[in-house]
Amino acid sequence: MVRCWKHSENHLEEEQCTDGGPAASPQSHFPHKAFWVSLSASLLLVVIALGLTGHLGLSQPHSQSLQIVRIAVPDQTGVLINQSAVVDQKNDLVTFSVTSPANRTSTVLFDIKHGLICYKPVEQDSCFLQKMEQSDYDNVHSLLNDSTHKSHFQLPGNETQRQTEFLGVLAASQVDASMLEGPLQALCQDRSVHWTRRAKGPGKQRLVYFCIDICFPSNICVSVCFYYLPE
Repeated sequence: MVRCWKHSENHLEEEQCTDGGPAASPQSHFPHKAFWVSLSASLLLVVIALGLTGHLGLSQPHSQSLQIVRIAVPDQTGVLINQSAVVDQKNDLVTFSVTSPANRTSTVLFDIKHGLICYKPVEQDSCFLQKMEQSDYDNVHSLLNDSTHKSHFQLPGNETQRQTEFLGVLAASQVDASMLEGPLQALCQDRSVHWTRRAKGPGKQRLVYFCIDICFPSNICVSVCFYYLPE
């Protein structure tokens, strides 16, 4: 479009003109305005869509790496034990929530990457650390492998292997919780932390204070019992 000017008495006024063609009507501006409005709206939608895609792309891998597995098995008296485990394949973590017949829940965290097990009994004011042994790796890997196929396990009581492990608590070897790895630190931030060591049994002079039963999809249930060693 060519711009033309005409002289009035007091000022210059702009008018539209063409190279010999008919003058453009005012309505001819509206298609251009509608085009720019439509383009702006489309760009806004693209920006919003990209933002949502980026947000989902960042959050989805972490949520997909977590899986909740439920395991039910009758104990030796026939009472059904219910427990759940959060499996974090990405960070090599398995967190058990074990509910007792009295409806009290203890937490057991397997930190496979660092080779540690952390017990947080519900009725104690402390957490207890144990270094993983080969049997611990075998048991927890059975859960990691089977959890990719199913999320609920009903273990038959008459076919389940039951084992008992004794852990002696080293009361004098208290650990600074702030020095632990992130998941362990978060679990025990409000408690004292003590090392334990595996033993054949507490002996006649020692009393077992409490036990935590943990079951795995491989039809193995381990009753981990704790007692305190002399300082």
